[in-house]
Amino acid sequence: MRTAPTGCLSLLMFGLVLALPFVLANAVLTALTKLGLGPLSALGVAVGIFVGGAINIPVARVQQAERVEYRPTRLLGLHRLLGRPVRHRAYTVVAVNVGGCLVPTVLAGYQVARMALEAPAALGALGIALGLNVGLCYSFATPVPRRGIAMQPLVPALAAALSGLVLAPEWAPPIAFAAGVLGPLIGADLLHLDDIAQLGAGMASIGGAGTFDGVVLSGLVATLLVPGAL
Repeated sequence: MRTAPTGCLSLLMFGLVLALPFVLANAVLTALTKLGLGPLSALGVAVGIFVGGAINIPVARVQQAERVEYRPTRLLGLHRLLGRPVRHRAYTVVAVNVGGCLVPTVLAGYQVARMALEAPAALGALGIALGLNVGLCYSFATPVPRRGIAMQPLVPALAAALSGLVLAPEWAPPIAFAAGVLGPLIGADLLHLDDIAQLGAGMASIGGAGTFDGVVLSGLVATLLVPGAL
């Protein structure tokens, strides 16, 4: 049995690494054009997602759980028995990521506005899909100490895509995208804001993983999974 030379495998891996950004960019543009965006608009949104992934905008500060440390005191030689309590207060900065949260949220709002103008009846399907996805994301989201809220983005993506296909097939792409974006944003992030103070992280960024965050990734994957374009 002959095996491929190590040099060929290394060259193949190098080629795959080089091709990955182009494949990812093509997938993003394909999803955006299925939402009715023209080539230039889709390119502008894609650039906003990729570049904006490096920008976090602080919006709030949450006080973490107070930590009390007992330091020894030398009062009357009882330093081994008595401790002086020292209270430590720390804060978590809550921020929103431009590429991973703001851009997809604005685009989702645009899709909702389009449906309200062109197909008001589809808003009911969107409401059902969004409600299901919010509940699903809230259940699957897990607070991870010193990291943030973690969730598998394929779960809301599949739920949003199936909801769009079943409830309103002719408007499946915008429903899948809006539910795929707003579901994780509301269910996984906003409804878990109370857990942020317990995580001990210096910053909690909504959409902080940029292009690979659950908010934008769920919406894009959900859009790619449904057929058709508007």
